Amino acid sequence: MNPRISPKEDTLLTLALRKGRPAIMYAALFSLVSNMLYLALPIYTNQIYGRVLSSGSFETLLVLTTGTIAVFAVSSVLDNLRSRILAHFGVVLDQQVSGHVFAALFDGVVRRENAGSQALRDLDTFRQTLTGSAVAVLFDLPWIPIYMIILFVIDPAIGAITFIGGVLLVILAFIQDRTTRPIIKEANGAALKSYGFTEAGLRNSEVVRAMGMLSSLGRQWANFRVQTMTQNASALRQSDFWGGLIKFLRMCVQVLIIAVGADLIIDHKIGAGLLFANMILSARALAPIDRVVASWSALIGASQAFERLNTLLRDYKPSRASTNLPRPKGALTVEGLNYGVPGSGRLLLASINFSLPAGEFLGIIGPSGAGKSTLVRLLVGVYPPLNGAVRLDGVDVFGWDRSDFGRHVGYLPQDTELFAGTVRDNIARFLPDVTDEEVIEAAKTADAHDLIVRLPKGYDTELGQGGVALSVGQRQRVGLARALLRNPAFVVLDEPNANLDQQGEEALLAALRAMKSRGVTIVVVSHKPSMLQAADKLLVLRDGRVDMFGARAAVLERLTKNAAPAVAAQPAAPAIEIKS
Repeated sequence: MNPRISPKEDTLLTLALRKGRPAIMYAALFSLVSNMLYLALPIYTNQIYGRVLSSGSFETLLVLTTGTIAVFAVSSVLDNLRSRILAHFGVVLDQQVSGHVFAALFDGVVRRENAGSQALRDLDTFRQTLTGSAVAVLFDLPWIPIYMIILFVIDPAIGAITFIGGVLLVILAFIQDRTTRPIIKEANGAALKSYGFTEAGLRNSEVVRAMGMLSSLGRQWANFRVQTMTQNASALRQSDFWGGLIKFLRMCVQVLIIAVGADLIIDHKIGAGLLFANMILSARALAPIDRVVASWSALIGASQAFERLNTLLRDYKPSRASTNLPRPKGALTVEGLNYGVPGSGRLLLASINFSLPAGEFLGIIGPSGAGKSTLVRLLVGVYPPLNGAVRLDGVDVFGWDRSDFGRHVGYLPQDTELFAGTVRDNIARFLPDVTDEEVIEAAKTADAHDLIVRLPKGYDTELGQGGVALSVGQRQRVGLARALLRNPAFVVLDEPNANLDQQGEEALLAALRAMKSRGVTIVVVSHKPSMLQAADKLLVLRDGRVDMFGARAAVLERLTKNAAPAVAAQPAAPAIEIKS
C-alpha cells in the first residue's frame, strides 16, 4: 500500500509520511509489547492444566488468573494508545497534505488536468486506511515467524504444520491479489467515471431538463454503473472463492494441530495444557493472514488512492513566500505570446504582441473561436504561455505570487460562478480582512447593491446548496462586484454584459468610465460596440492571431472599409459584429 519512492520522486505526501515515521515506530513498539503480552494466555492455559488441576490449589488459580487479567489490561491500554497515536498521525497527515491537495486541484487546471473533488476523497480513503484496523494488522505480521518458532520449540511437528499452513495461506493470498486487484481497479475506475458523469450532469441540470437529455444521459450513466457493478460482482466472486479456500485451509491446520497434539499427549510427549497452548499460538500466528485477506479490498483501494494522490502532487509546486510587490500602475505588455493545449500540437494563440499604457481601456473583438477568452485567461495568469510572456509593470503575471497578484486584479469570466457562502463572502473573495464598507462600495460600483438588499437577508443571504439561487444576470452583477473589490489596478472582463438588461449595461458603462477616470487599466471582451465606447484601443483577433491593433477610431475605420465589399456580396454575414 505504501510503495517505495526514490527521493527524487518524493511528493508532499511521501514527505509527510516520512515525517510521521516516529509515530509509526511508536505504534509498532506498542504492537510489539502487546504481542509479547499475548503470550500470557497460552502460558496461563498450560499452567492451569499442568499445576492447578493436578494440585487443586485455589490460591495458585487466583494468582494466575489475577496476573493474566492484569497483563491483558495492560495489553488493552497499549492497543488503545496505538490507536490514538495512529489517529493523531492521521490528523497531522491531513493537516500537512490536505491544503496542498486542494491547491493542486486548481494547479491542475493550469496543466489542463481535472482530478475533481475525487482527490480529496482519495486522501480521506488513504488516511482512514492508514490509521485504521486494515493497516494495524500489518504490525502483527512480523510476529508470525516468532509464534512459529515458539511452536517449533514446543514440538517440531506442531511447528512444521503451522509453518506449512502459513506458507500455503500466503500463496493463496498472493493468488487472490493477482486475480482480484485488476478487477477491483477497473471497478473503481468505472465508479469514478460514474461519479464524475453525475457531477457534470448536476452542474448542467437546466440544460438536461430543458432539452430532455435525462433519459439519454441516464443510459450513459447506467453503462458506467453496470460496468462498476459487473466488475465488483466479479471481484467479489473471486474474493469469496479464495477467501473460502483460505478459511478452509486455516481450519484444516487447526484440526491437524489438535490431532497431532492429541497424539503427542497419548505418547506422553507433551502435557494436556500444551495442546491448548498450541491451538492458541497457531491461531494467533495465522490470524494476521486472515485479517489481511479480509481487508484486502480496503488495502487495494488505499493503494490506488495513494497512487492517484502522488500523480496529482508530483508536478505540484507549493507557493513560497515571496516579496510583496507594490501596487502596479497597470502598464500591460504582451511579448511573443504563443499558447496551445499541451499535447494537442495546435496553437490557439500565435505571435501575440501588443502593449497598453497604464490607465488605458482596451477592447478585444473578433469572431467566435478566435481565442479571445484564452487570451484574457493568459492576461490574468490562469495559464502559462508556451512561449513569450504577459507582463504587468514589467512583472510576469504567471510567476507573480497569486495572493499578491489578486490584490491588484479584478477578473470576470464569461461564466460567473459563485461559491457556497453569503453574498458578502463572495464579494469579499472570502478574505477575512475586508470591511463591510469595501464590500458595499464594490457592490454599488457594479450596480449590485439594490438587488442585494432586496434578497431575503441582504448581504448575509446564503448562496449555493440550500441557499438562494440567483439568476444568471444577478450572478454576473455579484461577480462584477467581486472583480471590482478594493479598486484594482488591472481589470479584465470577458463578455461582462452578456446577461445584463439595458439598465445593467448602463450601470456597467458607468462603472467602466469611473474606473478609467481613476487610472485603472481595463481590458474588455465584447461583441457589443456599446461596451467599447470608452475604449482607447481595440484589438481584433482572428484564428488566434492579432489581425488589427490600434486606436479605437482607426481600427473601426479599417474594419468598416474591409467589411464594405463583404457586405455588398453577402450582407447577411459580416465578418465581425461591430459598428462604428
